[in-house]
Amino acid sequence: MGCGHKDDKASLASSQIASFSHQPHSPPSTPASKEVWKKGGRMFSILLAVHLALLACTLVSSGAFEKIAVHDYDVFFLLTVMMLIVIIWIIFYLVGTSRCPDAILCKDSHAGPIWLRGGLILFAIFSLVMDVFKIGYYSSFYSCLSAIKIIYPIVQAIFVVVQTYFLWVSAKDCVHVHLNVTRCGLMLTLTTNLAVWMSAVTDESVHKAHSKLKKNVTEEIFRWLLKAGMRSSSAEECNCNSQICQIFKNGYFWLYPFNIEYSLFASAMVYVMWKNVGRFIDHHSHHIHRLKFRLFRRTFFVGVVLGLIILVSGLGVLVLYEVQVNSSTESSKKSQALTMYYIFNIVCLGLMSLVCIGGSVIYRFDKRDMDRHKNPTRTLDVALLMGAALGQYAISYYSIVAIVASTPRDAISALNLTYALLMIAQHTFQNIFIIEGLHRQPPKEDHKHSSHQKGLYGLTFVNINAVSLRVPDSGSTLAPSTASGTEATHADLVRSLTAPKKMNWRRKFLREISMFLLLSNIILWIMPAFGARPQFDNDTELNFYGDSMWPAIVDICLPFGIFYRMHAVASLLEVYIMS
Repeated sequence: MGCGHKDDKASLASSQIASFSHQPHSPPSTPASKEVWKKGGRMFSILLAVHLALLACTLVSSGAFEKIAVHDYDVFFLLTVMMLIVIIWIIFYLVGTSRCPDAILCKDSHAGPIWLRGGLILFAIFSLVMDVFKIGYYSSFYSCLSAIKIIYPIVQAIFVVVQTYFLWVSAKDCVHVHLNVTRCGLMLTLTTNLAVWMSAVTDESVHKAHSKLKKNVTEEIFRWLLKAGMRSSSAEECNCNSQICQIFKNGYFWLYPFNIEYSLFASAMVYVMWKNVGRFIDHHSHHIHRLKFRLFRRTFFVGVVLGLIILVSGLGVLVLYEVQVNSSTESSKKSQALTMYYIFNIVCLGLMSLVCIGGSVIYRFDKRDMDRHKNPTRTLDVALLMGAALGQYAISYYSIVAIVASTPRDAISALNLTYALLMIAQHTFQNIFIIEGLHRQPPKEDHKHSSHQKGLYGLTFVNINAVSLRVPDSGSTLAPSTASGTEATHADLVRSLTAPKKMNWRRKFLREISMFLLLSNIILWIMPAFGARPQFDNDTELNFYGDSMWPAIVDICLPFGIFYRMHAVASLLEVYIMS
């Protein structure tokens, strides 16, 4: 396909380009008939994504059970084909579409900020390490496995490299050629990332279920249970007795959380690109804010210190929890670990809730205007925050019902109830604080004043008394009107010199709050992502809902809660920079 305008959308772009070039300060008008075609192109790509997502979800969920005649290598085959198609399309976009004349007339300055792309690269590096571990693990007994088990991690590594480069260089593009092909390609990329995410979450959940079952039963009973109905990976039937094989096996399961977050981050960035296809930016309403990221500028270090204390304490709690719950069979140590875990989280969530309330109160005194311009990135951020929080809301409400309806109640049940209530409150207050921060205009620089005030600021010593020497006394021959005007200028200068000092305390407190919440969300992401999941170790919910219903609820809802924490970190970093 060449760079010529092959489809209806391309002809629309050519007409808009002409008007855009003649009138750079006003967005081009779009005819109603062309708007229908625009919606039709989007609808076709959405339908393609929905059907592929349903197919992938069906295969992944069916492959989770042994009795269904769908194996894990069937899932890997589908994912491999999808990733290969996406790789081919990305190469076509980078080599063909993006290099066409007038292909990218403008860029969305809000899309793909540097901290989001930096986080994507960090997760991509760990995902590549995970793929290396997978290749090493499956290569240890390739003779008894399907070839797709080794091909899949190789293709996934290539997919991660190509997609990361694509998102790094093209995240801000507003494409105006090959519109329908680009929309379908982006939706295929998004669906592929979601399918990889679903497969990773399923594999991780099954692995944890097998590990918990292995700890409680003998090897013979475990293999019988696998044959009876639980999913068993093809690798389970092969012998992995060498030390290097065990290292590869344990290593890539520990790196699953990073691969899960990478897929979700990439999906979010691809969705913003899809929204920007065919979009024209109004340069008057779409301000480009070049904000300088200075981490510890104008801060009291209170938020950083408290956040680091929470982070280090949480890491200690995580290590003790893993040792006492997963490595010990004594019920007393398990109760101590659960008590320690709940107390830490209650303190952490309580502080975070109070801090979020305080930040929302400070916003009531903030004089900055609300940013009401169209911003697909911010719209997606808000939608992801609200949507991902539903996972933790569901777990908390299920826990509340189980604890209230169960008898007898002990100290751990009371701590669990408090933990569930605070989890709901903290998510709510934090969402309010983040959404308010994302909708605020960036602060204006203090040096942007009128030309006369700039002249006064140009004095070597900015001193109110020194400036007043420039105002003539009453005995001079200066006209009264000139004297009064000079006095008014002096009063304006005094107000402009003192006003930033009144505003600075709000900005400082907002920065402290954002940094504290950022570090706290990091530890609250690390703990469940790396094994600290009291939902599986507390018997109250298991006894109330049963051994099949409750693990299914947690497996479905917990990944959304984990993603919420990491997305909140990215959003809080943006709020920090905008404050």
